[in-house]
Amino acid sequence: MFSEVEITMNEYSIIITTYPDKESAKRAAKLLIEQRLAACVQLFPIESVYLWQGNICDESEIMLFIKSKTALFGKIVMTIKEVHTYEVPEIVQIPIADGLPEYLKWIDECTHHE
Repeated sequence: MFSEVEITMNEYSIIITTYPDKESAKRAAKLLIEQRLAACVQLFPIESVYLWQGNICDESEIMLFIKSKTALFGKIVMTIKEVHTYEVPEIVQIPIADGLPEYLKWIDECTHHE
């Protein structure tokens, strides 16, 4: 789509995680931004139904969409795990296949350069 811009395939990602409440989700979001691991973190209230330790659970949660560079995934995982209350938090990475070049450049400008 944006072939005139040289962007490495899957250089950018959206990392998804969930928190049990808005306060802990905001703390994690601000920490990721402060550490320049993310350019933006969006918070969404959701309802989750899942199987945990043999029980069906039905919980309200806050889902975070973390916009970042794929190369920062390991540091993002460590940061999330340091402040998370879940025994096994959801942390998944979805590569961004393409995007508005100006937006992707903004992600570059906001995150660590290694």
